[in-house]
Amino acid sequence: MVRVGILGVGTVGSSVAKILKENSDIIEARSGKKIVVTRGVSKEARDDFDFPITDNPLDIINDSEIDIVVEVMGGIDLPYSLVKQALENGKAVVTANKAMLAYHRYELQEIAGDTPLMYEASTAGGIPIIGALRNGLSANHIESIMGIMNGTCNFMLTKMINDSANYSDVLAEAQKLGYAEANPTFDVGGFDASHKLLILASIAYGIDAKPEDILIEGIDTITATDVAFAKDFDYAIKLLGIAKKVGNGIELRVHPTMIPVSSMLSKVDGVMNAVMVKGDCVGETLYYGAGAGGDATASSIIADIIDIVRGNTNPMLGYKKPLESGLTLLSKDEIHSHYYLRVGVEDKKGVLAEVTNLLSRLDISIEAMMQKPDDDKDECVELLFVTHECMEKSIQTAISELEKLSVVHGKVGMIRIEQ
Repeated sequence: MVRVGILGVGTVGSSVAKILKENSDIIEARSGKKIVVTRGVSKEARDDFDFPITDNPLDIINDSEIDIVVEVMGGIDLPYSLVKQALENGKAVVTANKAMLAYHRYELQEIAGDTPLMYEASTAGGIPIIGALRNGLSANHIESIMGIMNGTCNFMLTKMINDSANYSDVLAEAQKLGYAEANPTFDVGGFDASHKLLILASIAYGIDAKPEDILIEGIDTITATDVAFAKDFDYAIKLLGIAKKVGNGIELRVHPTMIPVSSMLSKVDGVMNAVMVKGDCVGETLYYGAGAGGDATASSIIADIIDIVRGNTNPMLGYKKPLESGLTLLSKDEIHSHYYLRVGVEDKKGVLAEVTNLLSRLDISIEAMMQKPDDDKDECVELLFVTHECMEKSIQTAISELEKLSVVHGKVGMIRIEQ
């Protein structure tokens, strides 16, 4: 018998306990052993389980009879301390904690050594993307990872595009449905997706970066004009996490992105997640499914438990020596992309030339342009541009210089484009 302790018997922890009990026959058949939860931790008193509940995590960490610790508490510092102690006590650990791993995955890998530390549920919920990168694609050099990794943002952008709804109304609906928190910044600001991207990039490239090291932008600046432009030019707008190998450098970035409506990711709507991985041998592969929810996340946690019971002692990040020598994280300024720009200007002669001349001086060439009246301001128009590929540093300089022009009103909007 394998005994499991659950740190955090909330939505996900409860689903883990429920599935282990209700699907015990198939789980035992696949793992070869009976797996039972013998203790859980909750801040609130619970009497709806057939195992004892404590409010002290150390009751599980120091229980010599518990073989596997499941950590679904959330947070960073306290879970890290508890997982560290569990590993030092020789217990295998399964975690769904993306924030903890975004900051402490390399320290935990060193502490774990040959003790299993599994984390499939930390990224994209029920989608087995960690296993795909660690095992299924292990013969490949990973050329790129591009994914919709936050269901809240994908739900909101889908509504904004399909229903022509504005941002504030869609956010209120997402909060009413329980997709967005009362303070939605972690999701809509791109931070949740950034944690997941960093985990995937560590497996694919061995890059030890923290959220503060990479470009992160949210969806709160997207306007109805941007959505209409995307439709007119056959783009969809998605919040993407992107990891891309460029020479010996790695781009890591999370931001709203215009992608062609013909691409597979553009068809992923609502709260669903999807991750596209391109390998040098296999080409493009796509992984799609529920990115959150108690049962979907619990499914990944239990898959990890079964893997541990079967005897899997693979390295946490999937490699026993450095993957490729010389790979470094590219700075934000070194990113290359096509760009969409939205510039509000006075509707008078010579303004277009002034704007385009400024872009030309910065070696930014225009691929497409259209002009639309600014419904909010009389005698103003919005100039909408698509640029050819250029450097992030150049586009940021251009935005700064444009906003200084007397004929430009307000902030310049910008969305990156992946062709």
